[in-house]
This record gives sequence, structure tokens and C-alpha cells, in this order.
Amino acid sequence: MVVCGDDGLAHRLAAELRGVYGEQVTLVVPPNERTARPPVVGRARSASAALFDRVVSAAVGRGGNGSGSGSGAGSGSGPAARPTARPPATATSTGGTGSTADGGTGGGAERVLEAAEITESVLAEAGVERAAALALVFDDDETNIRAALTARRINPRLRLVLRLYNRRLGQHIEELLDQAAALVTGDGEGGTDASTTVLSDADTAAPALAATAVAGTSKVVQTEGLLLRAVERPTAGTGLCTLALLSPPGADPEGGGDQESRLLPDEDEVRQAAGRPAVVLEQVSSAGGGESAAPGRGGVPPLASLFSPRLRWSLAGMVACVVALAVALWVVTGMHPLSAFYLTLLDLFAIDNPAIGASLGRQILQLLSGLVGLLLLPVLLAAVLEALGTFRTASALRKPPRGLGGHVVLLGLGKIGTRVLTRLRELNIPVVCVESDPEARGLATARRLRVPVVLGDVTQEGVLESAKIHRAYALLAVTSADTTNLEAVLYARNVRPDLRVVLRLYDDDFATAVYRTLRAAYPHALTRSRSVTHLAAPAFAGAMLGRQVLGAIAVERRVLLFAAVDVDGHPQLEGRTVRDAFRAGSWRVLALSGRADTSADHVLEKGDRVVVAATRRGLAELR
Repeated sequence: MVVCGDDGLAHRLAAELRGVYGEQVTLVVPPNERTARPPVVGRARSASAALFDRVVSAAVGRGGNGSGSGSGAGSGSGPAARPTARPPATATSTGGTGSTADGGTGGGAERVLEAAEITESVLAEAGVERAAALALVFDDDETNIRAALTARRINPRLRLVLRLYNRRLGQHIEELLDQAAALVTGDGEGGTDASTTVLSDADTAAPALAATAVAGTSKVVQTEGLLLRAVERPTAGTGLCTLALLSPPGADPEGGGDQESRLLPDEDEVRQAAGRPAVVLEQVSSAGGGESAAPGRGGVPPLASLFSPRLRWSLAGMVACVVALAVALWVVTGMHPLSAFYLTLLDLFAIDNPAIGASLGRQILQLLSGLVGLLLLPVLLAAVLEALGTFRTASALRKPPRGLGGHVVLLGLGKIGTRVLTRLRELNIPVVCVESDPEARGLATARRLRVPVVLGDVTQEGVLESAKIHRAYALLAVTSADTTNLEAVLYARNVRPDLRVVLRLYDDDFATAVYRTLRAAYPHALTRSRSVTHLAAPAFAGAMLGRQVLGAIAVERRVLLFAAVDVDGHPQLEGRTVRDAFRAGSWRVLALSGRADTSADHVLEKGDRVVVAATRRGLAELR
């Protein structure tokens, strides 16, 4: 396996492949001074990271002497590539059995190759010609596309996994690379090994972040023709099945033993876990209907939003007055009701038809109608001006309305924040965004969804107050700076000690320390820390191994994966019923692909394709 990237996702993915799946990995990263600290899968991260730094530094000091390929690697063509091979013992210690939260399957060796750019010579040095899969997870879409085109030319049968933020472009690139592979290999469908998968870490992590911020909302995973809805419940044993047991209230999820969360428990564990909160599978339904769209997502605002409530009540009062005057004229004069209504409108609009010689009642009603007409003019003018103002400000950022409460405050409108915002609005959850960059990519999305935005530095006093943090339901801090997220959460907790907070932190050790401290300081408030690379890496690793990871659900500090698996060739599944194919702590068959009414007594046969919920260790065992 070859992994190329320039941020934490590349290191996390390499550690996932090595530590969980036992694969041989070549990691291509920028030169050492531009390389972020590599997160390691496992509990002893600090020692492993320090060891990694020492190994890389020593290798660079030796002049980039590679292993096995000779001393002339990377010389004379393009940017210099400096290979640094980890000793087998070092690689095994960082990715060995038992080092992951879900368990591991053994550790594979990892080779580190440093290169300023991904050129054809660098890919050749990384062994792309002989590799089974290549993951390109640079933060820049163009860099990934250029490298993918080069890699496909070097090895047409290579399985490619690309990280792209642009969804539409990703679909076109996926089709293009698959067609190129099909032409070279002669396989009309491109072949399984030569497949191309385009993923986005933002799309993978956003549903989990959004669901964590809002209690009671469904954690929705869209699979092959199915919608799987999971929800947190205060007690286990409800729903279709229990996917995970959460830590007891007030317990430390990292404490181990009975206090630790349990993925895919069996029936005995569920019965013994009375009173513990759980994540249960609530519904398996067809994905044809889709979810209801958020209101106001079109280009034209809805009619009700053109006029304020006060103006709508004024118009309603004027209509009631006109009807009352017409009824009174009908009663006083005895004329036909339509004629009475017509004469009332004439008087209302001051059309010359004086009631000379008419009865006193008719004359009084005419004067009252004229007075109501005078009152109607400013109301109509206000309606016109307000409607014009609404259309004029439809392209501008909205401010949080007065009296807003029960909303989610979202900090940061970058790649992750934009996807989280879209997800929250799909769930019809009120949101107020805070962004310091007036050119942020997510502002256009917020403007289109008519979401209030506060422009300002969240670390400055008064910015969170402008977002109505004192009346908010939850705070979701997903900026790219760990210190900014932490400072915002600490300040918000001072304002509202019981506020539900979810913060995105890059470093896992730092995230664990922050989580434990906040949980101890505010035991009655929900606190969650999430790493985007931790949520996204399993999907990228599954795609490199030919597994279609359809989604992931964060369960405290662990991840539960949803994947599509062919029954053929899996003795753990083939010939067994759906009920018997369940292995506690590893995987559970939820449904047949495209069938929402799968029976527990259905016998899995060759040709069936099933949707499974699995731990990372369980998905590795299914290989």
C-alpha cells in the first residue's frame, strides 16, 4: 500500500493500514520540516511519535539512504526524494497487535519517503508499479488529481483512492480514471483491482459531528439503496438491535473495564447493561424518499419570509375592518352583499361617489371607510418596502434574530464546517455560524441556506454573545486551530456551564486530556472531542482494501463502521443465517443490499451482498 499526503490524514491512514490490517505501507510525505506530527493508532502514542521523529531525523542525517533500492534513488530527476525505511521492529511496535482501540491484526512494516512534489520518479521510487493500492490524500484537490493521472499511467491495474472536496469534479475524475484503466486492461468494467474511489474527509466526518452536537437526532448512514438510522437511547435493548453500549453516566470512557464503551454487544451483555445508555438501530428503510430538505434552500425566499409578523398582523387587521364595514353597510341599507362590499371598496379608495341624500348610517360608514383607506396607505407602502428589502438582502448575510434560542452555534465555515452546516440544515436544526474570514468558502452556503452569520474572531469578547450563546442548545467548534476551539469552548462553559459542546481537535493525546478535564469539571454537561482524521481514516483504508465503507458513527472515542460485503468467499457469512452470522464485538449483518425487510432467519448465499456494522478489527477479519 502507498499513501501520499501532507497532513494528519496521511499518517493516520498509514497507521490504520499497518496497525489494524497488517499491511506493508510506503508513506510519501513532504520534507521533514513541513511534516506534521504523525498520529499513531494506539494508546502509547507519545513514545511512538517520538520514536518516529528520531528514526526520520536519523535517516535524513544519513543522507536518505533507502532500503533495497540502492543509493541512486531519486537522483537526477525532479525534486529529490529521500527514502527512510523503518526497521521492522520499529514498525511492529507502532502498529502491533493490541495497540488499537478495537484490536489489531498484527503490524506491517512502514517505509517513509520524503518528496517535495509527487512526480513520476517519486511514484516509481515508492513502488507504485508493484503496489496493490495508492491513496492520494493531499489537502489540495489539484495535487491529488495530477498524481492520480500519473499513477494510472504507471500502473493501469492500481486501485486508486483520492481525497477530493469537490463532489461533482470527483465523480467525473472517478469515471475518467476507470475508463482509462478499462482501455488498457481490456476489461469493460475497469476491473475490481483497477477501481477508483473518490472520498472526502469532510463528507465522512460531518454526519458524525452533526449528530453528536444534537441529542436525540438520528445518526443516518445511507447505504446501497437503504437508510440506516441509529439513535442514542437512555437504556439498551430498544430498537431493532443494539449497536453499542455507552459508558455509564459519570464514568470515564477511557477508564477501561466495565466503564468502557462496548461495540456490537451480544444479547447477554445487553441484558446485563440495564440502565446504561446505548446506540440502537432504530430503522432500516428504503433510501428512495430521501430526507426532507431544509426550508428556504431555494434561490427565491418563501412568501412568508417577505413580510415581518407585525406587518402580516396589520394587513390581517385591515382586511377584517373592510369586511366589517361591508357587513355593516349591508345591514344598514339592506342592499345586496356584493353591492355593499363594492361600495365599501369605493369609499376605501376615495373614489368619488358621495352619499348625498343617503341615510345617516350610510354617510357615517362612508366616512369610516375613507378613514380606513387612509390607514391602509402606509401599510401597503411598508409592505412594498419590506418586500424589496427582503429581496435585496437575500444575497447578504443574515444576523441572528432577536429572541433566538435552542439553536446550535457553529464555529468555523471551512471544509468541515460547511459540510456540518449543510447536514444540520438537512435535519431542520436552527444554526448560527461564527466565522472570522470574510472570504471563507462556507459563507456562500450560509447565504444560500439563509443561516445567520456573525463575522468576527471568536476569541474576542462579545462575538459569542452576538451568536446568542447564552440561549444556545449546543456549541460545535470545528475551526482548524485547536487552541481557538478550546478557548471558545472554555469561554462558552463560563457563560453556560450546562452547555453541550463538541470540539474538533487534531491531536488525539490533546483531545483525550481536554475531554477528561472538561468532563471532570462539568460532570452534568455533555462534552465530546472529535478528530476528523480519526473519523475519516477507516473509510479511506477500507477503500484501499477493496471494501466499500459506507459510513461511520462515532461512539465516544471509538468508531463503528458500516460497509458493504459480498458473501461469496467469506466462510463467516456464507451458508449462515443473518442471526448466526453475528459475531459480538466484530460485526453484525444488518440487511441485504437494497432490501429493508431482511429476516433474521434468511440464509446468506453466494451472490448475496450484505450491509454490515463492524469494528475496525472486525472489518479486517472479514478480509
